Amino acid sequence: MRRIPFANLHRPLGDTPHVETTLERGELILAFMVPQAPWAKRSLYLKIRNRESYEFALASAAVALDLDGEVVRQTRIALGGVSALPWRAREAEQRLSGQPMNDATLNEAATMAFAQAKPHAHNAFKVQLGKLTLMRALRQAASMEL
Repeated sequence: MRRIPFANLHRPLGDTPHVETTLERGELILAFMVPQAPWAKRSLYLKIRNRESYEFALASAAVALDLDGEVVRQTRIALGGVSALPWRAREAEQRLSGQPMNDATLNEAATMAFAQAKPHAHNAFKVQLGKLTLMRALRQAASMEL
């Protein structure tokens, strides 16, 4: 059995876009280990899907949030469904740090998370959907009772 940091699980697209992960033939993912941390107490995964296809996300956000009242201490954000690979939105995480959980701050963080997006004509809607998904996930995490 081997351990792979999640950041190393997905491969860059490169010349082999059909090979998505670093898993070898016959390997299975048995578990994900999430470290104990204050930001892990309020965490969730939100998946937005088309009603006709419940398997694939049009947009998704995995968030973990540590609050001091209404102020963000720390957060973790991973996004999926809008790109070939999931990605961590570190700039958005940094933007939220020390800020109040309000609409303006969430909108700024969501804009930062998708600043590098390069949509095509047929999937441009996913950028706005991704932003809204992220903001909804953060609001839901913030409202969780500990």
